[in-house]
Amino acid sequence: MVDLISKNPAIDLVLDTLKKKKQALVFVNSKRSAEKTAEDIAKNIEFDRCKQKDKEKIEKYNKIADELRHALSRPTKQCERLAFCARKGIVFHHAGLVSRQRELIEDLFRTGDIKIICATPTLAMGLDLPAFRTIIKDLKRFSAQGLNYIPVMEFHQICGRAGRPGKEDYGQAISIVKTDKQKNKVVEKFIFGDPEPILSKLAVEPILRTYLLSLIAADFVGTTDETFDFFRQTFWAHQYEDWQEIELIILRMLRDLEEWKFIETDMKKQEKKPKKLFTNAFDLVRKTTGKHKLKATRLGNRVAELYLDPLTAHKLITDLRTAVNKGAGEISYLFSICGTLEMRPLARMKTTEYDKLALTLSRYETQLLEDLPDEFSEEFVDFLSVFKTALILKDWIEEKDEEYILGKFGVRPGELNAKIANADWLLYSTEELARLTNCMTLLSSIKRLRTRVKYGVKDEVLPLLKLENIGRVRARKLYKAGLTDIGRLRKADIHKLVNVLGKKTALNVKEQLGEKIDAAAVKEQKRGQLSLADY
Repeated sequence: MVDLISKNPAIDLVLDTLKKKKQALVFVNSKRSAEKTAEDIAKNIEFDRCKQKDKEKIEKYNKIADELRHALSRPTKQCERLAFCARKGIVFHHAGLVSRQRELIEDLFRTGDIKIICATPTLAMGLDLPAFRTIIKDLKRFSAQGLNYIPVMEFHQICGRAGRPGKEDYGQAISIVKTDKQKNKVVEKFIFGDPEPILSKLAVEPILRTYLLSLIAADFVGTTDETFDFFRQTFWAHQYEDWQEIELIILRMLRDLEEWKFIETDMKKQEKKPKKLFTNAFDLVRKTTGKHKLKATRLGNRVAELYLDPLTAHKLITDLRTAVNKGAGEISYLFSICGTLEMRPLARMKTTEYDKLALTLSRYETQLLEDLPDEFSEEFVDFLSVFKTALILKDWIEEKDEEYILGKFGVRPGELNAKIANADWLLYSTEELARLTNCMTLLSSIKRLRTRVKYGVKDEVLPLLKLENIGRVRARKLYKAGLTDIGRLRKADIHKLVNVLGKKTALNVKEQLGEKIDAAAVKEQKRGQLSLADY
């Protein structure tokens, strides 16, 4: 039995868990719901400052809140919200948090310093957390098909977080429903229903293309027969059953890889007309199979080493060749990498943003490396989502911080960091592909852009980033102080440098520049205190 204190069953279950001095995970269907649920729970928790135990809790939770709040150099609204909840021992966890916040929350929950986490189902995947209860607040989630029940496999995964062996004698997994009809549906579907069938990921074309090229590049297969023999033994072939259709798919991909210059074969070219290609699949397979040799080109080997989908590599190479002839700027390359499958999911375009994004797109149209689709087609909507993602990265390299990007685009810091990491990888790949396709004139601009994306800085401060412990914030401080390059830093008075960076960092910078200064002889001034000469 659970005491009914509030009108929200999730809150009552959490309060009951805390009363039992246990821990719980509350699973919801979205990032926004995770934050709101944690906030609602936090508002229902009160501490008695007259009790020593509560005083100790307040002190501990305040320290945790401050650490979570200052995970970013400038706390965002999301950081403030997380800190508010943490002051009551409650937190939320989702992909929108930066890695430092997620890791801290997980570690503190394992040690028992945090009792309740409100999370999206991603927390249930592979993390061994000592929860007594898992409370499933939302059994439905929005998808492209509307609001639907979560998968049975996901439900079992969430329930499996409760009562972990070695941590609890038993656990409770509680689903929240409103009516007996819903209860019967949950029991029928999730308790007694069968989990969804496991499907081979090789059925997804980008994955199949990537593995096919990797097998050839690693000399694991060297002929079409060896390729077919390998895939015949896979779970995909067992599941798909139609082997002739699988051979046809593999042959089509081999032709694509050959056309893109990623492999070399001695296969005879078939007529490219689609009607003839698929008119008689059996004849096509029978004529083209055999011991035809397959060998990865130098370009194909590098694509495999970069773990790129070959279609992505082909797109990037096409864009590079266009850039050589047409010219390209930072938005050109950003749009190019944002149009790849590796950058999915894209920043979601809201209906209210459509006109504004379309107008902004018209200003950059001449700088893009591909033609615009028809404005009234479905492709144009996706095109705008790609463009929005590119604009987010553009604002980042213009030194807009996480709070600004969250307010303007609704992209949380954790999501931004994931995009930055993918952009870094894709720009490095673009740089490598430029070398191998004789697009050497583009290398300098791509390398500079990659550094700007990594640090989130304007072009003017790049020389300062060569120094250790100098990132976007310190580089901008140095630039504003007139220390715009290595030469000026070398000539700068140590006291001026201390005023800008602090004593420890200033001494470290001088040491990197080959100047050893006695730390005892340097007095640290208060920040903002400048001599008349400096002024």
